[in-house]
Amino acid sequence: MLFADVIVDISVKSLDRPFQYIVPEEYQDVAVVGAQVLIPFGQGDRQRQGYIVGLSTEPNYDIQKTKQIICVEKQGVVAESHLLSLAYWIKEHYGGTMNDAIKAVMPVRREVQEKLVRRVYPVVERGELLAQKEEMERKHQVARVRVLDALLSVEVSHYRDGVDYDMLIRQCKVTKAVLRGLVERGLIQIAARQLYRNPYPNIESQKTDITLNEEQQSAVQRVLWDYQAGRRYVYLLHGVTGSGKTEVYMQCIQSVIRQGQQAIVLIPEIALTYQTVNRFYERFGDRVSVMHSRLSAGERFDQYTRAKNGEIDIMIGPRSALFTPFRQLGLIIVDEEHETSYQSEMPPKYHAREVAVQRAKMLGASVILGSATPSMEAYYRASTGEYQLLELKKRAGGAVLPSVEIVDLRQELEEKNHSIFSRSLADKIRQRLKRREQTILFLNRRGYAGFVSCRKCGEVIGCSHCSVALKPHLYRGQVDRLVCHYCGYQIRMPRACPKCGSRYIGTFGLGTEQVEEMVRNQFPEARVIRMDADTTSGKEGHDKLLKSFGDGEADILVGTQMIVKGHDFPGVTLVGILAADLSLNVGDYRAAERTYQLLAQAAGRAGRADKPGEVVLQTYQPEHYSIVCAAKQDYLSFYEEELLMRRMLQYPPVSNILGVLVLSEQKQRSEALAGYLAEQMRKAEDITVLGPTEASIGKLRDVYRMVIYVKAEEYDRLCQIKNELETYLDNSERWKDCRVLFDFNN
Repeated sequence: MLFADVIVDISVKSLDRPFQYIVPEEYQDVAVVGAQVLIPFGQGDRQRQGYIVGLSTEPNYDIQKTKQIICVEKQGVVAESHLLSLAYWIKEHYGGTMNDAIKAVMPVRREVQEKLVRRVYPVVERGELLAQKEEMERKHQVARVRVLDALLSVEVSHYRDGVDYDMLIRQCKVTKAVLRGLVERGLIQIAARQLYRNPYPNIESQKTDITLNEEQQSAVQRVLWDYQAGRRYVYLLHGVTGSGKTEVYMQCIQSVIRQGQQAIVLIPEIALTYQTVNRFYERFGDRVSVMHSRLSAGERFDQYTRAKNGEIDIMIGPRSALFTPFRQLGLIIVDEEHETSYQSEMPPKYHAREVAVQRAKMLGASVILGSATPSMEAYYRASTGEYQLLELKKRAGGAVLPSVEIVDLRQELEEKNHSIFSRSLADKIRQRLKRREQTILFLNRRGYAGFVSCRKCGEVIGCSHCSVALKPHLYRGQVDRLVCHYCGYQIRMPRACPKCGSRYIGTFGLGTEQVEEMVRNQFPEARVIRMDADTTSGKEGHDKLLKSFGDGEADILVGTQMIVKGHDFPGVTLVGILAADLSLNVGDYRAAERTYQLLAQAAGRAGRADKPGEVVLQTYQPEHYSIVCAAKQDYLSFYEEELLMRRMLQYPPVSNILGVLVLSEQKQRSEALAGYLAEQMRKAEDITVLGPTEASIGKLRDVYRMVIYVKAEEYDRLCQIKNELETYLDNSERWKDCRVLFDFNN
C-alpha cells in the first residue's frame, strides 16, 4: 500500500503538521510529492484540499482508522520537491504555517483551461478530394461540399498546410458533426496544439552587439571564471546609476544558458517590467517570459507551464518569480536588491533576497545582487567577505553623473516663496520646456503625514530613546500625542517648536494630484503625465504611461518612488526632488538608508544619454548626512556614517531584530499577551527586549495590534526565540483567541 503525508490547506498552527492518508490504487501513478489532493478531514469528513509532502509504504497509524485520499486533483500544479523543501526552510526561518509557506512557493496553484489552436488538414491527394467533392454534389451533401471547396481553394503549394478550424466552421457555416463525418471517411484530419498566452506579444527579438567597457568586462569575467570552476558565490554588483548593470546580467545569463542552465531575474516593481522585458526580449527572443500579479490567470499558468517544460530559459518578475519551477537553475539575479518590495507583507514574511540565496544553495546556482544603493545588509556581508563585491564606478557609454543642487526650503520660506517649487527648480523647468527636454518631478511621499516637523528650522520631533521620529496620534481629528512605535515613549503634541520656538509646526502633507495641478497652473504649456497608484491601475497601466513618456509624448512626469527606480529615459535632463527629507522622518531605524537610496536613485534618472543632467534636491534638512551623500552619489561615506549609528543602537546588519506582532479582537487581550511574552523574554540575558507598544497601525479591520521588538547578535538565537514562543502558544489554551506573527530584520 502507498501512504501520503498531506499538509491540509488550513492556516491554523494547531493543524500545521502532515496527516497520513492511504493513496487509492487508481491514483498511485499521479500521487507525487507536491501534488494537490482532495481529502476527507475532521470528524465530519469535510472535503478539504491539501498538498502531498511525503510518500511511504509504511503506515504510521492503524490502517483501519486511516482515511483514503478522495482524488488527486487533475488541475493541480505539481510543485517541484525542492520547492517544498524551500517552503519548509521559509517556515522555519520566518514563522507562519507550512501551508502559508507552500502557498508562497506556489504562485500558480490552479490550472486553467488550455488555449488551443486547431487546424483542418486534407489527408488524401488533391485529385481524390476533388472526386469526392463531385460525388457529394450529386448526393446534395451541400455542407460537406462547402468544406471541401474551402480546402481546395488553398493554393496548390500550401494544400497540405490546411486551414484554421474555427475560421472553417465560421466561413462554411457548418457544424462540428460535419467535420467529424469527413474525418470518419478518411478525407481530413483535425490537429490541435496548445497556444501559450503571451503577456508581451508585440516585442520582437533584435540581435545587437554590445561592447562592454573595462569595468563591465571585469565583473562578467569574475562571475564566469568562478562558474566554470564550479564555485557558486553570492555577488554584490555595486554600480552607480547608469553604469550598465543590466548588460552585465545579460552577459552572465547568456553564458549560463549556453551551458544548458536557466536563470531567474527578480525586479522589485511591476513598473520596471516593461523596460526590463523589452531589453531581454530583444536579446533572447521568446526564450524569455515574465510573471507578475497583473497577468491574467491564464497567462500566469502558461508561463509556469512553459518554465516547467523547459520551453523558456529566463523568467523575469517581482518576488513570486523566484519560485519558477526551473529544473536546471544556474543563476538568480536580484536587481535593485535594496528595495523594500522584496519583503513579503503576508505571513510568512520572507525576504526574497535571503530566500534567493537559500534556493541557490539548494540547487548549486550563483546569485548576483545588483544595486547603485545597496542595502546595509548586502554591503556589510560584502565587506566581511560573505558576499563577493563587484564594482562599476563609471557610467556606461561615457555619460557623466548629473550635477546636484541642494535647495534649503527654510531659506525659500524666509524669502516669501510659498510655492512647492523653489525658484531654482522653476527656472530650470522653464529652460527644459524651451529646449524640448524632459523633466521628472519626484515626490518623496514615503512616511506621508507620519511625523511632525517645524517648517521654519526643519526640526523633527523624535524619540529620545530610539533615534526615530515620533508618530502623530489623532484624538477627535486633532493630533493629540506623539508616540514611538519601537519602545512606546510618548509626549503631548507641542504647540511650538522645541528648538526655535516657531509656531510653524505640524504634520507634512502633499499628494501627487496636488503637484500635478500646481505644475499645470505654473507651467500651462507643459504636457504632464502623473504616475501613481490611481493612474497605473489595470494590467498595462505602468507600461502605457512609461512608453508614452519614453516616446516623448510628455514634457514632465510627476510621481512617487515608482518613477525613480531603474528607468532609463534618454530625454530627461532635469530631476526635481520636491521634499527630499519626508522619508527621513518615519518611525523606522532604516529611515536614513531608505532616504539615501530614494534620492540617489532619483538623481540617477537625469543625464543618462549624451546630454548632461541636473538635479534640484529640495529639503528642510540640507545638512543631514543621507542628503549630503546622496547629492554627491557617495555611497561609501553614507554607509560608514550609518553603520556607526547601527552599531551604537544594535540594529541590523551588526545585530538582528525580531518583531513579534500580537493580534486580538479585544484590546485588553492583545495588551495582556504582549505584556506576558515580553516579561518572559526579559528573563533571558543574551537578548534585548523593547516594548510592548502599539503597532504603527494599532487597529486594522477591527483587530488590535501590539508589537514587541527583540534584539540579538545571532539570527539563530532569534529563530530559537520564535520557536519557543510558537511552541508555548501551540500548547496554551489561555491565548486561543489571539494570534502572533513574526517578522525578522524589517
